Amino acid sequence: MNVEEVIKTSSAIPLGKRTIIHMQLVRNKMDDELTNALKPYEVSLQQFNVLRILRGQKGKPANLSTLNERMVSKMSNTTRLVDKLLAKDYVRREVCAANRRKIEIYITPKGNAALEKMDAAILKVEKAILQHFTKTELIQLNTLLDKF
Repeated sequence: MNVEEVIKTSSAIPLGKRTIIHMQLVRNKMDDELTNALKPYEVSLQQFNVLRILRGQKGKPANLSTLNERMVSKMSNTTRLVDKLLAKDYVRREVCAANRRKIEIYITPKGNAALEKMDAAILKVEKAILQHFTKTELIQLNTLLDKF
């Protein structure tokens, strides 16, 4: 991806600025690809992330605070995301018996089954996105990204 071609400029872009723009363009492309993979399931990337977090709880409940902490994208309205998943019967909410102010959220069997299908679609896209990288390059890229 040539940054100058994408943003249609013939001017030289300072390296730092070019790097930031390049990373934004890559992020947007990845988001578009991943979003398209989830379209058949009528689930957003953020909803997919909530389902993965809940599956990772291994049958234990999560609350909104836990979901919010673990979300990849922190800009999401977690309550709204859970409401949408609830409407699809992918999650269920219960009032905590020990603390009635606490709401516990679980993934349902239907949510787990749907998530398995989504995982396959996402894995296919991830492989396509990373197809031009060797394992060594991915390790190096992750090392560089860790510096942020």
